[in-house]
Amino acid sequence: MQIKIRKAEKKDCPAMFDLIKELAEYEKAPQEVTVTIDHFMESGFGEKPVWQAIVAEVAGDGQTAVKGFALWYIRYSTWKGCRMYLEDIVVTQSMRGHGLGTQLMDTLITIARENKYSGIVWQVLDWNEPAIHFYEKYHAKFDDEWINCSLTF
Repeated sequence: MQIKIRKAEKKDCPAMFDLIKELAEYEKAPQEVTVTIDHFMESGFGEKPVWQAIVAEVAGDGQTAVKGFALWYIRYSTWKGCRMYLEDIVVTQSMRGHGLGTQLMDTLITIARENKYSGIVWQVLDWNEPAIHFYEKYHAKFDDEWINCSLTF
């Protein structure tokens, strides 16, 4: 099995979209995925892309397939400047424990440093212990002071 981390391409969107739905199932909220594949593709590869991504492509048994990805965008903090906001890092269930998540996260850190971002921020569900333990390996700071807020239209 060979793992390659590379910049996502438009052709990767269907596989990434399947992983998004898999993540929503895992997070017990499949009904929350309301974005269409067309909107997803346009948002990443259209005239004004708002997100970027890298994929973990796995080759084995004569086949190559996207088995994980990390998707981010840049947010601006009036206190910290440009920061990478990690929207999702996903590895398909069958490939967890094979180092894909670590390779994706290490690549994100490299990208953030190369672009001179002041850091990476993200959210994790408080019950998602495997993800929390993964982030602890990176000495992530967990902030229980801020409350998430949103408006849905």
